[in-house]
Amino acid sequence: MSVPPGHFSGRRVLVTGATGMVGSALVHDLLASGAYVVALVQDVDPQTELYRSGDVHQVAVISGALEDLGTLERAVCLHGIDTVFHLGAQAIVGVAHQAPLYTFEANIRGTYHVLEASRRHADLVRCVIVASSDKAYGEQSLPYTEDSPLLGRHPYEVSKSCADMLAQCYHHTYQTPVAIARCGNIYGAGDRNWSRLVPGTIRDFLQGRRPVIRSDGQFVRDYVYVKDAVSAYKCLAAAIDRADVAGQAFNFGDDAPATVLEMVANLQRLMDCAHLPPDVRNDTQGEIPNQFVSSDRAKRVLGWRAQYGRDEALAETIAWYRAYFGPSQVGVRGKS
Repeated sequence: MSVPPGHFSGRRVLVTGATGMVGSALVHDLLASGAYVVALVQDVDPQTELYRSGDVHQVAVISGALEDLGTLERAVCLHGIDTVFHLGAQAIVGVAHQAPLYTFEANIRGTYHVLEASRRHADLVRCVIVASSDKAYGEQSLPYTEDSPLLGRHPYEVSKSCADMLAQCYHHTYQTPVAIARCGNIYGAGDRNWSRLVPGTIRDFLQGRRPVIRSDGQFVRDYVYVKDAVSAYKCLAAAIDRADVAGQAFNFGDDAPATVLEMVANLQRLMDCAHLPPDVRNDTQGEIPNQFVSSDRAKRVLGWRAQYGRDEALAETIAWYRAYFGPSQVGVRGKS
């Protein structure tokens, strides 16, 4: 399903996590669609795409944290929000392993505050999209389908399982118009979380270093280009009035799960870096070896499918990082 022309024009949209990679890309797309966008920003970071692109000057900024219900109610009421994209979260698996309380506060408490603010102001809010994750499924039979149970065990997985179930609770108990997006690993321009595979590997190749692989290199994942993730969220929002969408979860993947070493090999080929073999450490903690989803429901119900081939998406991503680092840092060892 393509989003109907003009669907977001004039909509008053709150985006949590607006400084993140996906949040920044979604804000940019919504602005181009004519939406009035409110961005929840906890910390000002001029290196994020929201600021670097200049989009921050076209949005209303609410300063505050997801953990503060008053901040969210202020955003909804002050700006007459009708659509909420809840992308805000602590999104790094390694950080969750080291700091579970911080992760639970942001991902669980933050989610029920978004949902509660939407419930309290149901006269305004007509759509809530909650960004969950394939990590919510935990370790079980593959591919994950939307009928698979949510079996998170490690801190990040548990935080996403809980957030996902909270969204379902608010729909079934209070009829909150919410839908849930469970994406695979999202990559693309603007991601400066260097512990993630794609940005970390690209940075290392650009600066003449061997990329460090924390796992044994055989972990299998879905890899979803950020532009495809944005289209998934928008498709869900456009269909929220349908009975087969509201209160439901949808998986979004690219139907081409790959091992870590396969992704590194793709980047080596595209960046002509075969002389820089990966440094495989095999010391990762709190991660499930194999995770990938079936996107059949999204195809059948929403008409959604990934539009970007992996080489095209990776080439666009590499070009962004080349521009980000600039010629002064490309090929220079040791800089970050």
